[in-house]
Amino acid sequence: MNILHHGAVNGVTGSCHQLVINNHSSILIDCGLFQGEDSKADLSIEFNINTINALIVTHCHIDHVGRIPYLLMAGFKGPIFTSVASASLLPLVIEDALKVGVTRDQKIINACLKLLKQQVVAVDFKTWFELPCNGEHTAKARLQRAGHILGSAYVEIDIIPAVHKTKNSHRVVFSGDLGAPYTPLLPAPKAPYKADTLVIESTYGDKNHQGRKQRTQTLKAVIERAVADNGVVLVPAFSIGRTQELLYELEQLIHASAKHSPWRTINVILDSPMAANFTQQYRKFKYLWDEEAKQKVAKGRHPLDFENLTTINTHSEHLAIINYLSTRQTPAIILAASGMCSGGRIVNYLERFLTDKTTDVLFVGYQGRGTLGRDIQKYGPRNGYVFINNTRININAQIHTISGYSAHADQTGLIKFVTGMRKKPSHIKIVHGDNDAKNALAAKYKEILGNDVNVEIGKGKE
Repeated sequence: MNILHHGAVNGVTGSCHQLVINNHSSILIDCGLFQGEDSKADLSIEFNINTINALIVTHCHIDHVGRIPYLLMAGFKGPIFTSVASASLLPLVIEDALKVGVTRDQKIINACLKLLKQQVVAVDFKTWFELPCNGEHTAKARLQRAGHILGSAYVEIDIIPAVHKTKNSHRVVFSGDLGAPYTPLLPAPKAPYKADTLVIESTYGDKNHQGRKQRTQTLKAVIERAVADNGVVLVPAFSIGRTQELLYELEQLIHASAKHSPWRTINVILDSPMAANFTQQYRKFKYLWDEEAKQKVAKGRHPLDFENLTTINTHSEHLAIINYLSTRQTPAIILAASGMCSGGRIVNYLERFLTDKTTDVLFVGYQGRGTLGRDIQKYGPRNGYVFINNTRININAQIHTISGYSAHADQTGLIKFVTGMRKKPSHIKIVHGDNDAKNALAAKYKEILGNDVNVEIGKGKE
């Protein structure tokens, strides 16, 4: 057995890991797009796919699924296993990825989506399924809820020598992206019973998030400041996950406010057709929500579809709302993709409003190296500037970061995922993080687990 990494080893994007079972069989876990500094990487499938019998998709963020069209074009014909909710989301994500990064030719897009739908196999959480495997082994897998976004999973894979159906099996766990505890809407992940080998993300391996109460107070304070000076709050948010969590929190703040409070009339603008589509999917899969969210629905509340919320669909509506907000001092909260400001409608808002002192930009998720979001986060507090569409934009807006809204587990969560196992891994491979995060997490694992475990920082091909 061996694990090869084809992405998310020198940063946090491009997740793609190949579990080599033997000389005849391997399984691919995720096949994601590179973003930020990594976005110049070759997207073609440069590794040999001849022995890859199946792909398992942990969740539908673009940095975990964006290279699937390239995999299909390279001739991959195996099953694509994923959760029921992810199977529903995946065609939407892939279609958008194709339109943004590959082609607008609808015939090509439809052909790719047809292939995708033929190969996707939706599987229930907590249910073992057989993996196609040749040679001297059999293998089975199970998806467990990861709490990161709707449908997200971590993967348990048992590799079993054919001559010993029950003995000498080896369990490999791939964390995918693990959710943070106490986030709105989705329950937090529970540690697996055991792992022999663990491949784990480390996005926040060197940091701990604010608590939910503290981050909600910060969110409330930022927005109330914006209301006071009639400015706009720009929130770059990923279409899946972060957007829905923020809508949930905003509905709660509005609901909890006094009857004649400014909160009751504040405009919440969701300017992203993709995010709107995914919000519908979140409503469709209410049974996956946590107990708190289910109780609100039972009381007649609509956490993702409330009175103050306006959804912008067409590009002309998008331009119109920017012009409207530019000419009137109307406080508004705008949620728009992309989450790292690397494209999408948020860029037009930033270009127009970053120079205004009454603007607040609120980052609620990780900003990858080389992205516009990271530059604004870095240079904004010192009244610096960024370039947008080759134009220098001075940053006069107030810049805020609330790490607690990250959909990723923090260092404490990543440690608990391992210490919570009854049978702990003898081998941990750390991926999906910047160097500081990976090294800090590795040091913590070694400190807590001692010499009983081999902690290794995953590396790509030399």
